Amino acid sequence: MYRKNLLLIGSIFLSVLSFGQGRKGGFARVVPTVQKPDLARPKLVVGIVVDQMRWDYLYRYYDRYGTDGFRRMLGEGFTCENTLINYLPSFTAVGHTCVFTGSVPALDGISGNEWIEQLSGKTVYCTDDSTVRTVGADNASGKMSPRNLLVSTVTDELRLASNFQSKVVGVSLKDRAAILPAGHAANAAFWLDDATGNFVTSTYYMQELPAWADAFNKTRPIEKLIQNGWTTLRPIDTYKNSDGDDQVWEGRYPGETSSTFPHHIDEAYKKSKGTFRPTPFGNTLTLDFARQAVEGYQLGSGPATDFLTINCASTDYVGHMFGPNSIEVEDTYLRLDQDLGKFFHYLDARLGKGNYTVFLTADHGAAHAISYMQKHELPADFWNAQPLVDTLNRLLAARFGVDKLIRSGLNYQLNFDLGKIEENRLDFDAIKRLSVEYVQRQPGISFAVDVDKIGQAPVPEPLKSMIINGYNFRRSGAVQIVLAAGWFEAYGKTGTTHGTWNPYDTHIPLVFMGWGIRQGHTNSSVNMTDIAPTVAALLHIQMPNGAVGKPIHEITEK
Repeated sequence: MYRKNLLLIGSIFLSVLSFGQGRKGGFARVVPTVQKPDLARPKLVVGIVVDQMRWDYLYRYYDRYGTDGFRRMLGEGFTCENTLINYLPSFTAVGHTCVFTGSVPALDGISGNEWIEQLSGKTVYCTDDSTVRTVGADNASGKMSPRNLLVSTVTDELRLASNFQSKVVGVSLKDRAAILPAGHAANAAFWLDDATGNFVTSTYYMQELPAWADAFNKTRPIEKLIQNGWTTLRPIDTYKNSDGDDQVWEGRYPGETSSTFPHHIDEAYKKSKGTFRPTPFGNTLTLDFARQAVEGYQLGSGPATDFLTINCASTDYVGHMFGPNSIEVEDTYLRLDQDLGKFFHYLDARLGKGNYTVFLTADHGAAHAISYMQKHELPADFWNAQPLVDTLNRLLAARFGVDKLIRSGLNYQLNFDLGKIEENRLDFDAIKRLSVEYVQRQPGISFAVDVDKIGQAPVPEPLKSMIINGYNFRRSGAVQIVLAAGWFEAYGKTGTTHGTWNPYDTHIPLVFMGWGIRQGHTNSSVNMTDIAPTVAALLHIQMPNGAVGKPIHEITEK
């Protein structure tokens, strides 16, 4: 049997050897050829963050949008219908940072638009930098940089991956919304200086404005945009998705006696330069400047993928002033839809349709106006941190013998004077325990949580994880306050705001379109932290170094 097996093996070997004979009698090795395709990437990535855009605005005004803006994105692109913010508080700087880092305040350090440095008690604005100077104006509006950001952005990673051949530019009316998305290694970031009406930057990026930016500023675009005031884009009686035009919860421009159209913002602008921001024309200005940045930096025309970050900020200012149910907000989105359509057509003509990738999302949403909710018998009310802090400080002083142990209630948190507590050798746990017990008995409070002991707190998910993700020991207060649904900080009695965990603040749009993106949608839940890893995967680059999200694989799967 053994001999027969050897003969059989030998016969098979000879057959194989014979099969491999070439024409010249030599043995031809058959090696499969693997073709390695060139690594494809888009010419340009455009990341658009629409400030204060609630997810439902995609569909609330859907029938009124044209075919070139939001509806084009929904029709040609891929939309993630349940994209959620997974940290607290849901403020502007935090949102922009999360979109482009895939990280959370616990790691990236941007714990609010401003915060209290817990060890020193100093109040810090998120992009303040005293070591730099303004470029483009003779004031302090440009003393800004990304140095307070503790992690990299996907734009930074693109620069690193291309050995700095990729160009990155950020544009917004807001300094923080231009600087933080563009990252540490950006070629430039530009934002609006109200006093001069110029787009400015800082010496962190350059010593003088590019000639194209200076030329743009010299055209005085704001004056041209507001010269006819603000009337509705369409007949006012067609705005059926909004309240009537004169509501007590709507704000007014300087000099106005009512909140009704037409708004004479050309006159109001003479009284206050900041009046321009809460108009739809701020978005027009931003996208016009962004187009000039594409031209000026030749974005999408170089040897590597470039990245343009755009924040349309006027939606936030209009929302704060008038509230989500106003004709002003609806008109702002109808006009933004047109502006986006024009911008996409420009990119089609310059780069070629399908040669660039664009994604659109928001930094946060917004609550309905308090008086609007109350009118319709829905629970809502104003909350004010300062009276709570004052009362609590008196209680703590009576118990522990030291005044003002709480510095502030900024960012829906109790920020304690840690130096004073240590100096007087006080029991910090006991101070926090008394504070929590008092706060959670007050009207409008769902929870007050000692974050160090959150594992013991009866807080449901996902709220518990959101608190943990948002807590940065050096930059966040030790006790997190969670308001009841519909309640928010009373900055004023008109308009609205944001910052809480509720879906109206944390359910945001997310739509991808263009190169590498298939058409479709998903109703699966994804997080804001997933956006940067998704873009990194699309570009075949490393995700940001503080990212905790994961790629959304559905957008590219066929």
